[in-house]
Amino acid sequence: METGRLNTLKIVKDLDFGVYLDGGNGREILLPARYVPKNVKPGDEVEVFIYHDNEGRLIATTARPLAMAGEFKFMEVKSVNETGAFLEWGLMKDLLVPFGEQKAPMQEGRRYLVYVHLDKVSGRIVASARIEKFLDNTFPAYHFNQQVDLLVADETDLGYKVIVNNLHWGLLYHKEVFRQLEKGEQLTGYIKEVRDDEKIDVSLMPLGYGKVEGVAATILESLRIHNGFLPIHDKSEPEEIYALFRCSKKTFKQAIGSLYKRQLITLEKDGIRTV
Repeated sequence: METGRLNTLKIVKDLDFGVYLDGGNGREILLPARYVPKNVKPGDEVEVFIYHDNEGRLIATTARPLAMAGEFKFMEVKSVNETGAFLEWGLMKDLLVPFGEQKAPMQEGRRYLVYVHLDKVSGRIVASARIEKFLDNTFPAYHFNQQVDLLVADETDLGYKVIVNNLHWGLLYHKEVFRQLEKGEQLTGYIKEVRDDEKIDVSLMPLGYGKVEGVAATILESLRIHNGFLPIHDKSEPEEIYALFRCSKKTFKQAIGSLYKRQLITLEKDGIRTV
């Protein structure tokens, strides 16, 4: 059983106020009645999130928090007191950011990027705004064109700083992004390069031949839906191409070139047409 994560646990007792789950090592964890799925009984398994209640006891819920242990997330400060800042977590209980884990005093109503983790001393789930200490602690063993999860953290002169797979910093260059990205936005990306200094460049589109094939398939499907003709061509504006196919103009031109060579489309003055 992992605190701060989703677990599939077996029901061992059924009572009026909820059910008890087998937490291993002789522990039984309460799933309150309001969260118990219908028509379950002892011996059945349920997927639950495990955390601590206000008394410090382990408790289960079928509700999903905004972020689990090991994840980064932009979250809003719900309240501040002498203990620290409390974030809206999506659960009955708010998530604490101790004062020592704040870069600057957090303010109620504002959103901050935090890392959710288990405190080594108390064993409870807390959050930290000092995100740098949780990143780039392992070698970035990625390969070219590997699909990864991205979280937009900040915008710089070069592009967008993103968190890759909850483990590393990465960079999306402005010239390769065709719309405004928002902080906290979660995206699928692809590894362009892990440089000698272990800095990571990423793309929002697959790279190489696989990218062209993917876009080519999208173009053919769009042609099918639009009765075999699209009023778009290699002179169209990059923004128009991206809006339709979520790719750069260069990739679009490579894709239609590939389709043309395979005699699947014809190139006309005002668009492209299926053969």
